[in-house]
Amino acid sequence: MTVERKRWFQIAFQLKGSVISAIYTRVICCALFGVLVTLLYQIEIPVSQPILGSVIPSIVLGLLLVFRTNTAYERFWEGRKAWGSIVNNTRNLARQIWVSVDEISPKDREAKISVLNLLVAFAVATKLHLRGELINSELEDLISTSRYFKLKSMNNPPLEVAFWIGDYLQQQYTRKCLNSYQLTSMQELLNNLVDNLGSCERILRTPMPLAYSIHLKQLLLLYCFLLPFQMVESLGWWTGLVVGLVSFTLFGIEAIGLEIENPFGYDPNDLPLDAICNTMKRNIDDLTSLSPNARSHDLGETSNVII
Repeated sequence: MTVERKRWFQIAFQLKGSVISAIYTRVICCALFGVLVTLLYQIEIPVSQPILGSVIPSIVLGLLLVFRTNTAYERFWEGRKAWGSIVNNTRNLARQIWVSVDEISPKDREAKISVLNLLVAFAVATKLHLRGELINSELEDLISTSRYFKLKSMNNPPLEVAFWIGDYLQQQYTRKCLNSYQLTSMQELLNNLVDNLGSCERILRTPMPLAYSIHLKQLLLLYCFLLPFQMVESLGWWTGLVVGLVSFTLFGIEAIGLEIENPFGYDPNDLPLDAICNTMKRNIDDLTSLSPNARSHDLGETSNVII
């Protein structure tokens, strides 16, 4: 219990991962404005207007902020589910390819390893695609040089990688290294990967409606700048501090929603896509490290290697 309590306070005062750096200027401005209103009140200028508290009811602003945060978190969680599905489908497809595709010639094993690396390349290409980044050296060790340069010219690189995987599966079926049931099962997993890509693209390309964002920001500013006029008579010199605390709470909630609505970037609260891709690469390396004899073991034992 003592350790948990210490950890709780560490998190409470932790700056990394918080939104303080994004909102502190607005909070300071609101607090200074509260001090200014207090100065005006002290020199007997009639700035105290408690009636302004009814201009924007707190419950209305609270409901707007809750809706904003819930909508952003829903996008974040949908993105996490899509990437979890990418991981699971990749593991299942890799396992099925490794176990089910017959090796007729020595080169078949190399081709099989290459297509398993393509599965990791799909995840890495998806990550870069969602971040709006160009194909880079992360993919050089996963695909051939010719395919690497071809991906650089593609508008949707992960979709091209999925096509290469599907082409490999069809070739193995033509060579009778797969039966129709195995091909159908693997194609379904590949289709699921493409569906996951589409889900992530939908999140990325459907931002919060601009009119809603503008109106919420306007209400936040109006509410925070009206607060000093409501409080100055009863709080006096404490007005600036209290206004700062209230604005810190409101701007912080709004900033959290803004940060997590696109979960594919580099913000501390975004999804750890680099770590997810590295885990998938280790899973595939573990699988391809198996000796040919290990492939004859039961399916459950093979599955444990990559989970």
